[in-house]
Amino acid sequence: MEPEFRATGVRIGKRLRSLTRAGQVRISDGRVQLLTSYGSEIDSAPVQAVRASKPWFSPDDKALADINGKRYSLTLGDHDPAPGEAGPPAARRFIEAVRKAAGRKG
Repeated sequence: MEPEFRATGVRIGKRLRSLTRAGQVRISDGRVQLLTSYGSEIDSAPVQAVRASKPWFSPDDKALADINGKRYSLTLGDHDPAPGEAGPPAARRFIEAVRKAAGRKG
C-alpha cells in the first residue's frame, strides 16, 4: 500500500542533537514513522497519538512531532519541490498529513 505521506532527505533531531541529516518521515497504515537514511526506525506511533505542529518564530521548513512523549524537530522543505525534482515537501504538508490521517480538522 502506498504511504499517505512520505518525505526523504529530512533532518531529524531531538533537543539539540541531530539524529539523522537525511532521514525519512512516513505516514502509512495509520502510523507515523521516523526513519534513518538507511531505513531503520528512530520512532513510530499510531497517527492519533502524534502531535505535529509548527514552532513559533521559525523558518517555514521546520515542524515539531511529539511521538511517545519525545519531541522531535524535523527540517523538511520550505516549499514543495517542483514536479520531478528531488527534495522533501514543505513542513506544512507534513502537519496537514498528520491531521488528515488522524481525522482531525486543521
